Amino acid sequence: MAAAVLLSGGMSACSDGRQEPVRIVGSSTIFPFAAKTAETYAERTGVVVVVEQTGSGGGHKLFCSGHASIDATTSSRPQKPSEAALCARNGVAPVIEIRLGNDGIVLARAVGAVPMDIDPLTLYSALARELPTSGLDCTPTPNPYERWSEIDPTLPTDMITVYGPPPTSGTRDAFVETAMEAGARAFPCLAAMEKDTPNIFRSRAHDLREDGRWIDAGENDNALIRTLANAPTTLGVFGFSFLDQNTDKVRGIAMGGVLPSQETIRNKSYPVVRDLFLYLRGGSALWADRGAADYVLEFTSEEASGPGGYLEEIGLIPLSDAERAEMRQRVERAKANAGPRP
Repeated sequence: MAAAVLLSGGMSACSDGRQEPVRIVGSSTIFPFAAKTAETYAERTGVVVVVEQTGSGGGHKLFCSGHASIDATTSSRPQKPSEAALCARNGVAPVIEIRLGNDGIVLARAVGAVPMDIDPLTLYSALARELPTSGLDCTPTPNPYERWSEIDPTLPTDMITVYGPPPTSGTRDAFVETAMEAGARAFPCLAAMEKDTPNIFRSRAHDLREDGRWIDAGENDNALIRTLANAPTTLGVFGFSFLDQNTDKVRGIAMGGVLPSQETIRNKSYPVVRDLFLYLRGGSALWADRGAADYVLEFTSEEASGPGGYLEEIGLIPLSDAERAEMRQRVERAKANAGPRP
């Protein structure tokens, strides 16, 4: 279910007297950052900013369907070619891609639960719907594992129960493309399959269990945090910022001996790292008096997403100064070239 936040002291007035808010849809992972930026921007300008939590896939669908009221979508993965094609068909062009920062995809469980260290092979062995018969025989067999200790005797005897994002989520896409694919490559026959038949490899690597060991938890990561806190033998998959803001309730699980932290995500020693994006309407659709471009400039400002900025305080891993400057230049060029509102 989409969550909407209306943040402002009043409506923004267009030059012709119309009153329209800036409207942002998209990623649940980026939602806290987008909402905090919206709140700050509204306090400074009086411009209404509506931020809706639709998931990355849902955000791209709405944005690219040509809804005139949607100015931008946030995404925890790059826009897919099929989504770019949908944007083009519906006249949502040009689209300006803005990198906002970095994020880690973490596994976590309740504070007080037994610590765990899971390598990619263990994770894949726990969550793949089907596994190779052996390292050299890729004949698929239903996943037989019920407990973590059956895969690795050093792990707890807890039942394998992992709550994670649904198929519409960019976090889900990034999780299967990084963690699950890395685990699949540990089987020599699957590693060879990736070279020979990459589409079949991706299908095998991305196909999660449907027997209750993996559970789609929806787009509300705060609800997932509450679930983990109340079920200490379960694990959850979500963006680092939600771990960073809930250390009183959940603790991160090490991946290959590395715990998730701002530093390990920044230096990419933590193995599951991704970029976070915002996609903005360009061309004549970028109406300067609606404030969309200025909102994105606030998002990419040093005060917001620079080192020590107010978004880093809630879990965003900043870009380098040079990268952030490049993103601001993209927005400034788009705003300068937008022209008058049709």
